[in-house]
Amino acid sequence: MTSSFNVQSAAGYEQLMGRWSRRLAPSFIDFAGVADGERVLDVGCGTGSLTFALPRAADVSEIVAIDFSPVFVEATIRASSDPRIKVQQADACALPFADASFDRAMALLVLHFVPESGKAVAEMRRVTRPGGVVSAVVWDHYGGMPGMRMVLDVAAMLDEKADQVRSRYCFQPMMRPGEMIQNFAAHGLERVEQTSLMIRMDYQSFEDFWQPIAAGEGPLGKYIGALDSGQRAKIDAAVRAAYQAGQPDGPRSFAAVAWACRGIVPGA
Repeated sequence: MTSSFNVQSAAGYEQLMGRWSRRLAPSFIDFAGVADGERVLDVGCGTGSLTFALPRAADVSEIVAIDFSPVFVEATIRASSDPRIKVQQADACALPFADASFDRAMALLVLHFVPESGKAVAEMRRVTRPGGVVSAVVWDHYGGMPGMRMVLDVAAMLDEKADQVRSRYCFQPMMRPGEMIQNFAAHGLERVEQTSLMIRMDYQSFEDFWQPIAAGEGPLGKYIGALDSGQRAKIDAAVRAAYQAGQPDGPRSFAAVAWACRGIVPGA
């Protein structure tokens, strides 16, 4: 299994995370860098948040976007009208490209869903030319995703199984402090840098927040979808109460923090 992300539909993913991926992509590009004329690999393109942001940031020569999910590949192909963008299904841990064939390899909100994430970093390094840049960003589920933590912390008070789900969610690959920078260095990347990026996730209502999770999208949706009806009703009500926090339903805004890392392929 090269990806542990649970996807039901491209539209559901967009409501759960795609809209926030698009908000994060420009900050990630600012940190990771991109230049005119470069050939860029987007590893784990999802619905194209990074793929479509890159041509707005620089006059790149080509973007090759890959994802393990055919749902995402189909959605990104359907949304693309730029002839420089090529989209295909592929495994991040076994990239079907020659050594040193890209100027830059980037992964937006992907590596934490790759169980063998070190293999993905090694593959990104392999296909990037000497002097090229490998970069990635992952959410800080433990300390930087209060909206999602709210769901799991509430659920853990009502369901003993949720404690294990919370532990897995908070400590997915590359999420511990310093873990990604150590992994990049261990795979031979040089001048490795790490930073934090923050956006806000703005919801119009509890329904706007809860609907994609209730529909089974993502790791939280997978957990919620497996509950029996009685337990589901209790958790639904408790999460609603936590979201509303004693006030009428309506807009809420959660900060969301991600770890970002970049390194240079040696040998230039």
